[in-house]
Amino acid sequence: SQIIVANPYLAFTQALSLLNPVRQPEPGVAAGAHICAGARIDPSASVMAGAYIGEEACIAAGAIIWPGCFVGDGAAVGSRTVLNPNVTLYHGCRLGDDCIVHAGAVIGSDGFGFVWDGQQHRKIPQVGVVIVGDDVEIGANCTVDRAALSQTVIGDGTKLDNLVQVAHNVVIGDNCLLVAQCGIA
Repeated sequence: SQIIVANPYLAFTQALSLLNPVRQPEPGVAAGAHICAGARIDPSASVMAGAYIGEEACIAAGAIIWPGCFVGDGAAVGSRTVLNPNVTLYHGCRLGDDCIVHAGAVIGSDGFGFVWDGQQHRKIPQVGVVIVGDDVEIGANCTVDRAALSQTVIGDGTKLDNLVQVAHNVVIGDNCLLVAQCGIA
């Protein structure tokens, strides 16, 4: 017997997905999750115990927020997006639909901005945000810095390997692959 396909690696991927479905938790907010009063959580989303959802944060339909995640004030998590354990999404940052963010990733921390005043390095306030497109995967322990004034952007379909660092104000296009502990500034 033979199975003949034009793209064997793609067929293998499809077979693996079919035979090993992703675990889907029950929808709803678990006891032990901290939800601020102004947060909006779609009833079909799943928020696990130990997660924190800030004021005016928005969790869209089918999103999954695993334990230990922090979603800051005014942040947004798109439909069917998964935040694996201990992901931090800082205030005002947005994740698109169908994203996967792996454990320990930090999205929206301050960019590395300092100015010398003649005696010491003074921190430049980082007041921008991070905007992540649809179908983006962010590996474990990645960091994506918020922009100094405007937006750090990761385009649709882009994939970041583990330990990738994206600096403030960077704009990454659609369908890019960043791998092997790279940093981009």
